[in-house]
Amino acid sequence: MAVFEGTFAAADSFRFAIVIGRFNDLVTGKLLAGCQDCLKRHGVDPSPEGTQVDYAWVPGSFEIPLVARQLALSGRYDAIICLGAVIRGQTPHFDYVSAEVSKGIAAAGFQTGVPIVFGVLTTDTLQQALERAGIKANHGWDYAMSALEMASLMKQIRRVSGTGTPGTMLPGHGGTVVEASSTMISDAV
Repeated sequence: MAVFEGTFAAADSFRFAIVIGRFNDLVTGKLLAGCQDCLKRHGVDPSPEGTQVDYAWVPGSFEIPLVARQLALSGRYDAIICLGAVIRGQTPHFDYVSAEVSKGIAAAGFQTGVPIVFGVLTTDTLQQALERAGIKANHGWDYAMSALEMASLMKQIRRVSGTGTPGTMLPGHGGTVVEASSTMISDAV
């Protein structure tokens, strides 16, 4: 039997997209800096002018899943990193947004077969968010590590299974997401 495990080497051939929510940008900007630092230290050029990382800024965390799914469907990326911050307030808004963002990001990954990393902080206070975005540790680094590992892992699995890059929608197939070998992954919602 085979054992598949992602590595953090040879990342210079991978392409990434990073989707960042502007709302709570004090936090998301720090997450982005940690993410970029990790990618750079692992051989990825995070420069917006480079060829390895594309950036998509969205109004807030709620909009992240839609853009992440569209980027995954392009077939251009080995992994997508989603960065956002949802901080609890005094209304149920936090519960609705955090639930939909997490479900949407997971669904986008399942529907496209592209690793989509959930890097959306959901905290009770701004202080907790800042602690996770650089004061105590920067989870942006961790999210980039997950993307590197998953890109490597999926590359190994595709090589062994003989499938190509996921994320392409075939015309006239009612939203069915398929592998390049025409093996169906799932039906899009």
